[in-house]
Amino acid sequence: MATISDVAKRAGLSRTTVSRVINQHPYVSEDKKKLVEQAMLELKYVPNSNAQKLRKQSTETIAVYVPRLTNPFFSQLVETMEEVAVEEGFQLLLCQTRYNKQQELNYMQILKGKQIDGLILTSMENPWSEIEPYLLYGPIVLCNDYDYSARVPIAHLDQVMGGYIGTKHLIDRGHEVIVYCSSEPGISRVSKDRQEGYIKAMQQANLKIRPEWMFSDQFTVEGGKRLFYRIHHQKDRPTAIFTGSDEVAAGLIHEARKNGYRVPEDLAVIGFDDQPIAELMGLTTVKQPIDRLGKTAMELMIQQIKSKKMGDARRVELPFELIIRETT
Repeated sequence: MATISDVAKRAGLSRTTVSRVINQHPYVSEDKKKLVEQAMLELKYVPNSNAQKLRKQSTETIAVYVPRLTNPFFSQLVETMEEVAVEEGFQLLLCQTRYNKQQELNYMQILKGKQIDGLILTSMENPWSEIEPYLLYGPIVLCNDYDYSARVPIAHLDQVMGGYIGTKHLIDRGHEVIVYCSSEPGISRVSKDRQEGYIKAMQQANLKIRPEWMFSDQFTVEGGKRLFYRIHHQKDRPTAIFTGSDEVAAGLIHEARKNGYRVPEDLAVIGFDDQPIAELMGLTTVKQPIDRLGKTAMELMIQQIKSKKMGDARRVELPFELIIRETT
């Protein structure tokens, strides 16, 4: 296997000059660059990328923590992030926390060990006070989930407004008994704020709010199926349901129709995100600009890495859009 000394000998130059060419030093003539590149080609020499990164004190890697990769929302979010990262010369490291506090803290050691240049949190399982100390080891950007006390860049949406828009749409359709289900654990800021939006819309319309009409533990298609039976067996059956996920809505509608329900005549359903499944099913949903969200978060991260300045606390808030289809 060829070494840098072999390249220097073949090119007729010093090891220092060869090293400067490999590391893209600005003060090397074009003639010398061509000699080094030709020698590397002839000897089939490949620079040690790990050594280069170590010298630059950069891994050119950004970690993205997601709770569940099988959720189309997060897979689309990550795909957009990767497109931006690759254009800027970075690669992604994906870490799945599965909504587990300890798993999230375990992954934080990757930043502490300098194995990445920075990390993007799309969901926070621990309070910000537990995560904040890791800023000593590199930049952190919050995306989707958020905490306004965090002095870091945040790309998100006003989830109170998201919950309000969806609920008000059902109220405007004449519904009074409305179930709410979040697709996030009850501890998350996203879940709490969406529920606050639901409550706000119900209170403005002087409608009853009952604890048994609020759920926060269903995240998947199967969860939507289970949710249907939970509301089907309630004494006061709801006439409408606002789910926090198109996946949950799809599962619920499937099971409702299997049991003879007409949608939306017997049960109106609204989803969240506007995933591809929503258009296929004709599902009314609250659309999140997922691509813009991912792009914005990655741009904020790369700016942090390149500037090497901590303390940037910019908040970029993107808008929701209500997409009305056949299920309401």
